[in-house]
Amino acid sequence: MGKPIVLHLGDDIRWNHELYAKFSEQFEVRRSYSLPRPDFIRALQDRKFGDFVAMYRPFWNTGGEMGNWDEELISLLPSSCKIYASAGAGFDWVDTASLAKRGIIYCNAAAACTESVADAALWLVISTFRLFSWSAMAARTADVDKFVAANRNLAMVSQNPKGHTLGIIGFGQIGRRAAEKAYKALDMNILYHDLVKMPQQLEDVSKATFHKSMETLLAESDCVVVATPFSGETLLDASLLSKLKRGARIVNIARGKLLDETALIDALKSGQLSAAGLDVHFNEPQVNRELAAMKNVEVMSHNAGASLDSHIGFERLGMENILSFQQTGKALTPVNAQLVAKAYKL
Repeated sequence: MGKPIVLHLGDDIRWNHELYAKFSEQFEVRRSYSLPRPDFIRALQDRKFGDFVAMYRPFWNTGGEMGNWDEELISLLPSSCKIYASAGAGFDWVDTASLAKRGIIYCNAAAACTESVADAALWLVISTFRLFSWSAMAARTADVDKFVAANRNLAMVSQNPKGHTLGIIGFGQIGRRAAEKAYKALDMNILYHDLVKMPQQLEDVSKATFHKSMETLLAESDCVVVATPFSGETLLDASLLSKLKRGARIVNIARGKLLDETALIDALKSGQLSAAGLDVHFNEPQVNRELAAMKNVEVMSHNAGASLDSHIGFERLGMENILSFQQTGKALTPVNAQLVAKAYKL
């Protein structure tokens, strides 16, 4: 028998060439490159790639041209496929439950972009307190009146983050690292909400306090960072935004659809929220024009995790996940392992 086959989706690797050489010694690597969805479906139907045991997607913005990984694609995968390791932290584009039903572990690469996303979260937290975007946009116009307006008026509506309470919704690797940075660099008080309470040693790093109820976290926070995966439903709607302290701030570095943008606009207009920082948006790549025009809203182009360090890590971690699974039967960063275990009663 020959070497097990891995299907490499998308572009060539760019950085981890030594590891890729070792990877290629362990596996026969076959390529799909960036096929249009109909062509990719036809290739799977025709078994063009053979009975591959794993899929490897080293870049989050390539190899995805075949569209969302839904039942249409997943149903065509060979029974030999047991692991799909992809770049990127979010996995709302892939039906991890359907993969689990077929016994396929899905691995994301959040660990590789944790530092970058946490830095961006810190930047957005600072921006919501200090409203630097207003100042920056005014200066970039080179308009004297706009410069003077920002120079004279910004101080009265901005504050230092120090001593304020930061609530983190989702205390995974990214949420914890953002909390640690805010605690150590900005001297903020940290609260968090997650499905389960974290071990004490993970809380101690940022002196974080667990809130089982998201509503109590909202009520006590001066700023809230959304750092939880998108499960298919809006997390913060008008009802929950009303639970925040009046004049609180909100930062979203997770997924745009977690936040009801109409409710967010209403809350900003009414003063229920004083500012918002958004790396992600409800209808990406379209940015809500009303939010973009607000002086108290910082908007980015979903770049929180987009650093060279992240991309190098994405590329490496995908291979490491597949190698680990082959050697030990366990992946390093699975997100649906519990679903696989449940489906197969393991």
